[in-house]
Amino acid sequence: MAEKENILELKNVVFSFHTYGGEVQAVRDVSFEVRKGEILGIVGESGCGKSVTAQCIMRLNPEPPGFFKGGEILFNGQDVLKMNQKELRKMRGQDIGFVFQDPMTSLNPTMRVGAQIEEVFVGRKDISKKEVKEKTLEIMKLVGISDVEKRYRQYPHELSGGMKQRVMIAIALVSRPSLIICDEPTTSLDVTIEAQILDLLLELREKLGTSIIMITHDLGVIARLCDRVVVMYGGKIVERGTVQDIFYKTAHPYTKGLMESIAKLDTAKGEKLKPIEGTPPDLFSPPKGCPFAARCEYAMDVCHEYPPEEYMLTEEHESACWLQHEYAPETELKRPVIGKKGEVD
Repeated sequence: MAEKENILELKNVVFSFHTYGGEVQAVRDVSFEVRKGEILGIVGESGCGKSVTAQCIMRLNPEPPGFFKGGEILFNGQDVLKMNQKELRKMRGQDIGFVFQDPMTSLNPTMRVGAQIEEVFVGRKDISKKEVKEKTLEIMKLVGISDVEKRYRQYPHELSGGMKQRVMIAIALVSRPSLIICDEPTTSLDVTIEAQILDLLLELREKLGTSIIMITHDLGVIARLCDRVVVMYGGKIVERGTVQDIFYKTAHPYTKGLMESIAKLDTAKGEKLKPIEGTPPDLFSPPKGCPFAARCEYAMDVCHEYPPEEYMLTEEHESACWLQHEYAPETELKRPVIGKKGEVD
């Protein structure tokens, strides 16, 4: 199989926060890659570490109280954790764009929309004011904002929720970055506007060849948008694979629980959805075994005592679950294994 070119690689990233209550181990040994021109989904329930992981990529988590305990984050081969402030500013402004979770609160209410988009160019001497405005209006048109001259002069409170989100995407795109990170960009929008924003992201990937990381808890968004998926739980990655692998060859009990907790087209009227019983692990003192063991219907003694190894089911599909071990009982989640992570690489 031809080697796909990676634009971003996270290798064994460990990130924690110092708090009055102790150390919160938010991201625990996370590794994944993003390829050129692909859309990678990161999915999981609130508190699983997906947003903190996304913000680690651009060093947006405050340090302190946050701190890296280990790992590498390679963007185009350069380690983000070794960058100085000047290099970080350049990367954030030009190379990676970030679309934040809530457009209602992410935009500055005291600044006109055009000025907020143009902030990306502050400090750049290689571009005139006229060119800055031209680029701003061009990117506003690209993200589907109508009557751009009028919108350019308006304040955020004069825009609808969907239009605000388009402005956020314009801010992320204005310098034509090679990677955009979207942190639940459709959470506060109704389904019609959500569909428009997702279509817009697909169109931008097509036109600009931009790689996208989509952070979400919504499996519908994952199914519609993504090429590959990373499933996180308790600060760790529990399963990863193509969209087809995750939806049709599910190999982890947590992923199965996510699938069963959403309504499907064939869900009968009055039929109750099946929630995942229990609560997420305490990241002040994470469990020594599998983070999902306490809530897992398949849990064995080994799950509570030892962290599971990562089993390679195909070249793209991995599951960190003891159910994939050769001595584990047969279940509907057990798949043929081609090896363990590290042995196959």
